[in-house]
Amino acid sequence: MSEMPKGRAPDPTGPTPPTTPPTATSGPTPRPQPQPPAAVLRDPGFCRHSTGHVAVVEWDADTGWSEPAIEPYAMLSMDPATLGLHYGQAVFEGLKAFRAEDGSVSLFRPADHGRRLGLSAARLAMPEMPAELFTRTCTALVAADAAWVPGGYGQSLYLRPLLLGTEADLGLKPSRLARCVFLAYPADPCFGNDFRPLAVSTATETVRVVRGGTGESKCAGNYAAGLLTRTRAQAAGYDEVLWLDGIERRWVEELSTMNVFFVWDDEDGVRVTTPPCDGTIVRGLTRDSLLTLAGDLGLRAAEEPAAIDTVRDGIRSGRLTEVFACGTAGVVVAVSRLGTGDEDLTIGDGREGPVTGRLRNALLDVQHGRTPDKHGWLLRVDTAGDGTEAGAPADGAHADRSGGRHA
Repeated sequence: MSEMPKGRAPDPTGPTPPTTPPTATSGPTPRPQPQPPAAVLRDPGFCRHSTGHVAVVEWDADTGWSEPAIEPYAMLSMDPATLGLHYGQAVFEGLKAFRAEDGSVSLFRPADHGRRLGLSAARLAMPEMPAELFTRTCTALVAADAAWVPGGYGQSLYLRPLLLGTEADLGLKPSRLARCVFLAYPADPCFGNDFRPLAVSTATETVRVVRGGTGESKCAGNYAAGLLTRTRAQAAGYDEVLWLDGIERRWVEELSTMNVFFVWDDEDGVRVTTPPCDGTIVRGLTRDSLLTLAGDLGLRAAEEPAAIDTVRDGIRSGRLTEVFACGTAGVVVAVSRLGTGDEDLTIGDGREGPVTGRLRNALLDVQHGRTPDKHGWLLRVDTAGDGTEAGAPADGAHADRSGGRHA
């Protein structure tokens, strides 16, 4: 990718809102792209087909952030001494754009994703991109690739922003240069659009993060630290790993790529819980959205610690009726079986439970514009290039106004 022009230094008082809505012309006009094959949009899989575009934003410690540019998808060229490659200054995000039944396209909570990228970057001594610039860059990329947004229920255009320290220097220090590359792919949910329940193995011998570390950051090293255990679990017939806290090996935290929820059958009704974010769990925006939607559906929902022994006892007694995982890539998917080292436990009858299905449908209905966006999570994108829709909240709500707890 070509080198980017350096932008003006950031305003210390904070980002200034744009005077005009973001449009597809934010940055250079993208090269014309062929229409995506119909077969790709019908069955995209998860991130198998790039749109052929990326958006790029550069940062320099002396001059600040550049304006976004839309470029052809290409190999990255960098010095072998790049700091991010040696010392792990690499963080990323994952967010989606959805097509509604009327053909319009909207991003889901882009400013909240931008703020979370900033939190991840700050933890690794990297520059924090203003949420306004992040949102404007996502909007420009989606506008350029609007034809690649599939229309199936649960399908989306998946965006993967990657922020990497790019200064060439082998000294251990924060990079004074950074590049953020935004990739785009038409996508089904990562575990499939049939939402087949998952078999999950509890990590009993290894830990991924500890309190005070980088657990709530979406940094590359957190995911690398879980790959060995996840690979072993998959070889043993499981789909994913359920991580416990790194001190007592007792408290449930999250899956490798998703938050976890529990559905309890109490004497006074159904209760939905998820472990609290205390520095070791990624603050998932799907998780946050589900906590809100559960209240909308009349369900009692709360953040509560869950000991693995309590979870096992609940499954055995039948009081724990459902377990499900959630994240941007996977949406909401039931957990049917939990391996805990010395036994395998089937949750309920091994099929998806009613609460899991209700919450997933409630989320997808908002994302696809089937129900009103009363929480202001959708940001409509101008896909016609006339600026009439860009930056406009769907259904007249205030765009992306809610804060996030954890994709």
